[in-house]
Amino acid sequence: MACTQFLSRIQRPRLAYHQTPGRSPGVVFLPGFMSNMNGKKALGLEELCQFLGQAYVRFDYTGCGESEGSVSECLLGDWKNDVLCVLDKLTAGPQILIGSSMGGWLMVLAALARPERVTGLVGSAAAPDHFLTAFKNLPAETKQEVEKTGIFKLPSIYSDTGFYPVKYDFIKEAEKHCVLNHPIPVDCPVQLIHGMEDEAVPWQTSLQLAQQLASKDVDVILRKTGDHRLSDQTDLELLKATVQVLIGKVAGKV
Repeated sequence: MACTQFLSRIQRPRLAYHQTPGRSPGVVFLPGFMSNMNGKKALGLEELCQFLGQAYVRFDYTGCGESEGSVSECLLGDWKNDVLCVLDKLTAGPQILIGSSMGGWLMVLAALARPERVTGLVGSAAAPDHFLTAFKNLPAETKQEVEKTGIFKLPSIYSDTGFYPVKYDFIKEAEKHCVLNHPIPVDCPVQLIHGMEDEAVPWQTSLQLAQQLASKDVDVILRKTGDHRLSDQTDLELLKATVQVLIGKVAGKV
């Protein structure tokens, strides 16, 4: 495996990344919350892009994985800016963004900010607005406790404690980036894969996202036995096949 590289930024922590040179359109993988660039999906897509000869970038958000910074000090807007920085500094030409969970939210924000660069989206259990939705579904007394303590214990079976601590400041800032409460002016092809046994983000979220997108070229693929991670072998093969089809579609328009 190639050595990790670091993207230096003025007055910002360095971002860790791996880059595979190749042809256009390029592919960029966006990890989920508390995840990193070394997961099965990120590495599987790297293998696919190497086989196809496509340019590919996987990276860690600020405070995550091998990147510098503190995750407890980050806001969603910081991670959005990380994605835009990677697009601006490490890629050229049209790009297909693959977003896992929270990365599926960030890919939409990036497509809105860089419509001339983002020419395709693939969501794997995409989780737009998820932190806000989870918070708003809490009982009133629990919300008051979160506001008082400043910490929201986001339930997760993937945490040793059964939850991830999320600062209330993170929740409040994330309100600026909600996308499901209005039409989304993104016109590129979009593929959304979601497991119907997702214990973290309901599969209906992908349907709602599909409805709000302006693009007419949107498909939702539901995996009847798929969980949130969608990382078993059959799920990975579906993801790679979906990405490969989208690469062909976008390449035909370049």
